[in-house]
Amino acid sequence: MSSNSSVSFNAKRLEGKVALITGGASGVGECTAKLFVQHGAKVVIADIQDDLGTSICEQLGGHETISYVHCDVTSDSDVRDAVDLAVSKYGKLDIMFNNAGVGRLETSILESSNENFKRVMDINVYGGFLGAKHAARVMIPAKKGCILFTASTMSVMGGFADHSYVASKHAVVGLAKNLCVEMGRYGIRVNCVSPNAVATPMLTKETGLGKEALESMLSEAGNLEGEVLEVQDVAAAALYLASDESKYVTGVNLMVDGGFSITNPSLSMTIKSRMS
Repeated sequence: MSSNSSVSFNAKRLEGKVALITGGASGVGECTAKLFVQHGAKVVIADIQDDLGTSICEQLGGHETISYVHCDVTSDSDVRDAVDLAVSKYGKLDIMFNNAGVGRLETSILESSNENFKRVMDINVYGGFLGAKHAARVMIPAKKGCILFTASTMSVMGGFADHSYVASKHAVVGLAKNLCVEMGRYGIRVNCVSPNAVATPMLTKETGLGKEALESMLSEAGNLEGEVLEVQDVAAAALYLASDESKYVTGVNLMVDGGFSITNPSLSMTIKSRMS
């Protein structure tokens, strides 16, 4: 590395930065909020889970470091107010992490409800669009910033989740790619983090399995032996993309899936079952 490199690999990789995280009161968002604070960022959690969001702020030392704002990501005024709060409270916005999302496991088109499809697309896609739009409103004049989206392995695959979820995650990646071209002219980076299934409260509720049982099942179905994907791993990927260590990385859909999206295990499983 050259001596004049602007990248500093220090303990606090987000020192002096301000981040807004939607869906930040639980799961990946909660873990990322805590990790960002640990690395020196000021964080605003935007969520509809008021008790959880307020509790996290209390755990991490109060409003000087982290704040909570009630935000329905499908509401333009809510998202606008969340961005404005970050700027008014901490002076700027460096990182917009559009993490809020919902999904279901059902896969039959005949059983899919119209209302659920619209709801998932509204939260996962329209919510991300609003987050990016209002973040760009304050980042473009500053000519810097980072916009992140939580996508999924289902952004490059199909068949493992509800049609609405798979369609929404493909759309999120398309949105990020298009934004990266426009935002690049203003020095703003746009990327996605795409984890494989991880034992978040949303997925444990959807499957009806406990955290350990779900992690065991996911690990068995995974490609990378000996490791279990955890929310901390997804948060670490978001930390990298939000930090100056990735200063020339934009338009990327970073897969955090242990190679799951690369391989189809059906053939090897069939051979093993026939030969056993």
